[in-house]
Order: sequence, then structure tokens, then C-alpha cells
Amino acid sequence: MRAGTLGHMALPFVISGLALAGTAGLASPRQDPHTGEQSNKQDDKNKTQEDKDKEKDKDKDKAKKQQDAKQQQQAEQAQEAKQAQQQQHKQAQQHKQAEQKRQQQATQQQGVQHQLEQQEVRQERKEQRLSQARQQQLIQEQQARLVQYRQQLNRQNRLAQQRAEALQQQQRVAQYNFQQQYLERMRQQQLRLDQARNYDYEQDPYFYTAPSYRYSRDGRYYETNQYGVDQLRQAVNYGYQEGFQAGQADRQDRWKGSYQDSYAYRDANYGYNGYYVDEETYQYYFREGFRRGFEDGYNSRYQYGANTNANANGTSSILEGVLSAILNLQSLR
Repeated sequence: MRAGTLGHMALPFVISGLALAGTAGLASPRQDPHTGEQSNKQDDKNKTQEDKDKEKDKDKDKAKKQQDAKQQQQAEQAQEAKQAQQQQHKQAQQHKQAEQKRQQQATQQQGVQHQLEQQEVRQERKEQRLSQARQQQLIQEQQARLVQYRQQLNRQNRLAQQRAEALQQQQRVAQYNFQQQYLERMRQQQLRLDQARNYDYEQDPYFYTAPSYRYSRDGRYYETNQYGVDQLRQAVNYGYQEGFQAGQADRQDRWKGSYQDSYAYRDANYGYNGYYVDEETYQYYFREGFRRGFEDGYNSRYQYGANTNANANGTSSILEGVLSAILNLQSLR
């Protein structure tokens, strides 16, 4: 009975507790559906931003990789270019060394060839020595030429004085100065000629060396040896040099160029010492060179010659091809 009484007493408390629990559950606030939707949107927005950030990071990584790859490619290309340049330089050096070696060998060969040619020339001169009678004949002809040449020099001096006065009247200062320089060279030449009166003909190889070349002038053929040829070559070269200066002088004087008007062309004796060829022959070839030199000097060009010192004050000389064409030598051997 007691137990039953306790049961009846506890039952109201249980009911009361349940009631309170139900009341508490019913009293809890209900969640706003709008608030949940906003939360979901915020989550989606955050997720979208994270995705965008990830995409940006991927793009940055990709761009960096591309940049690194480009820099690597450029570095490799630069290295290849450097190696190619080094290879070209090495090849150029090798080519230069090979060319220098070739030139040295060619020079040595030319030296040997020249020595052999000189030996052959000396041997030929020994074998083809002129007879004593012919030597004496050439010496007598030479002495006669010297007498005539000295007389010619005296006559030309008087003509030079007359020509100098004419140039002064024409106020051709540059041409007058050139003529005075030419006359001074001729005076020095005459002094050397006077000092050589006791010439030893017996020791001069020209007078016992047989002719080795033939040349033609005015439809006639002449023969001479190497010493005579050297004199002819000198005549053409000296003529070109003097003509070049005479042409420059007329150009400076603003005078109508005429090589035939020059005293040096009329005289045509500079460089002639009276030996090996006659005066008329020397003058002919001197004038051939003078005419061409005058044209080059007057026109400020080098068609027939060249400036051998490669500067404005250098010595002009006629081109070898032009010289050979003028002389037109034919070997007799």
C-alpha cells in the first residue's frame, strides 16, 4: 500500500516534467527560412571566390612556367649564337693562318725562282758576250752621243729661259714653278754627266752583252739588251711623272691643258745620261709617258698610272700594263 501510495505521488511529478519539457520544446524559436538561404548563398559566394583564386594561382603558375621556358630558350639561343660566333672566329683564324702560310711559301718560291732566273741571266750573258770589235764600235757610238747630248743641253738652256719669260707674262705661276723645278733637276743631271767624263767602258756590261730584246718605233725595229730596256722603261716612267706634275700645274693655273705646250715635253731629256740608247729614242718614250701623265694630272685621276706612296704627296708612276704596251718588247731568246 505504501508502494502504491509512492507510485501515486510520483506520477504527478512525471507528468509535470513531461509537460515542462513539451512546453520548453514548443517555446524554442523556429528557424527563419530566409536566413538559411542567405547563409547558403554566402557559402556559394565564398566557394566561387576560392575557385577564382585557385584559377588565378593556376594562371600565374602557367605564366611563370611560360616565362621561365622562354628565358631558358633565349639563354640556349644566346649560347648557341656565342658558340657559332666562336666557331666562326676560330675558322677565320685558321683561314688567316693558312693564308699567311701560303703567302710565305709563295714568297719563298718567288725568291728561289728569282735567284734561278738571275743565275740563268748571268750564265747567258757569259755565253753571249759580244766580240771585242763590236764592243769598241758601241763605245765609239756612245762617246759620239755624249758629245751631241752636251751640246743639246746647252741649246735647251737658252730655250728654257725664253719659255720662263713667256710663262711669267701669262701669269701662269704654277706652270712657271714646275718649269723651274724641272730645270733644277736638269742642272743636277748635267753636273753628274760632267763628272763622268772618265767613264770606264770596259767595266760596263752593256758594251759586251748581246741584244736580248727587240722593239719597234716609227715602223722600224731596234735591238737592245736588258740595260737598254731599263733605260727605255725609265724614259716612260720619268715622262709620266713629269707630265703628271705639268698637268697639275695647268689645272692650278686654270689654263687650258696642253702637254705639247710644256717645256719639259719639248725637252724630254730628264733622266737621260747619254748611255745605252740614242737621245731621239729616249725622247720618244719620255714623251709617250709625259702625254699620259699630263692627262692624269690635269684631270686629277689615275687612268694610266698610280700613286705609289698612297698619299697626296706621293710619287706617281705609270702602270706596268701601260708601260708594257708602250714598249711592246719582243724577246730574242
